Amino acid sequence: MQTETINRFLDPAVLAGISSLDLVAKTVVDGFLAGLHRSPDFGFSQEFAEYRAYTPGDDLRQVDWNVFARTERPYLKRYRGETNTALMLLLDASASMGFGSTAVKKFDYARYLAASLVYLAHLQRDSTGLIVFHDQVANVLQPSARQGQLVRLLHGIGEAQLGKRTDFRRPFHDLQRILKRRGITVLISDFFEAPETIVKTVEPLRFRGNELILFHILDPAEIAPKLSAPALFVDMETEDAIETSPDYVGGEYRHKIAAHIEGLRSKAQAAGIDYFLLRTDRPLDEGLREYFTIRRGRL
Repeated sequence: MQTETINRFLDPAVLAGISSLDLVAKTVVDGFLAGLHRSPDFGFSQEFAEYRAYTPGDDLRQVDWNVFARTERPYLKRYRGETNTALMLLLDASASMGFGSTAVKKFDYARYLAASLVYLAHLQRDSTGLIVFHDQVANVLQPSARQGQLVRLLHGIGEAQLGKRTDFRRPFHDLQRILKRRGITVLISDFFEAPETIVKTVEPLRFRGNELILFHILDPAEIAPKLSAPALFVDMETEDAIETSPDYVGGEYRHKIAAHIEGLRSKAQAAGIDYFLLRTDRPLDEGLREYFTIRRGRL
């Protein structure tokens, strides 16, 4: 019975029905942590803590009571070293992120992901910051582990508004200015830009010893669109329009989007940058569990 509960991942539509971003983050992270009986280690870096679900007979002195207070689940906490990772989240708020063919638009899914990562970092007492951007930098919260930072971050994520076009250079210019030490940068976007441009823009952070993670957010209709008759497609950022046909979206377009995804994945990995694709119809707790399982295998 317990296994059935753990495997019942959260449909994104369920998250869309939760009014509080704080509760969304707690719900996702709790679902993610519930799978630690199969994936006992997680974290962004080798400095992060490792957690294991409590089993009868374990020393209660090793239980992380802060995590228990938030999740009502007992976990044992072990350290590889002092856990004080600086995590920066970059959230793309360009107009194309407002697209959605399911119950959850890309921007909402990206916000759920950002909130969950912020909450997870908070549980591990890590310094966390936020940059919301489109063709301008809309909001900057410098990394901090001070009391109240979680509330500030969730507010910043929840209040973010869509702009127009995407300019990846803007947030990375600000990021290099505010970073005081090496850390981890997470970029959440639909990445409708040439893979070469994206990697060339973010790669300098790697040269300074920082770690980068690209979370690629796409709607299922962007990956495998279905069209029964000719239609006019309008670019949400440029407002350029193009007439297309069922044959095109079912053939050439699908090859192009698959090539774009693979190009970004391969170029990012060649540059030592993590890449992970998340469809907006995929349960977020399931996606996070897969990502951290893959990540743990590389450490």
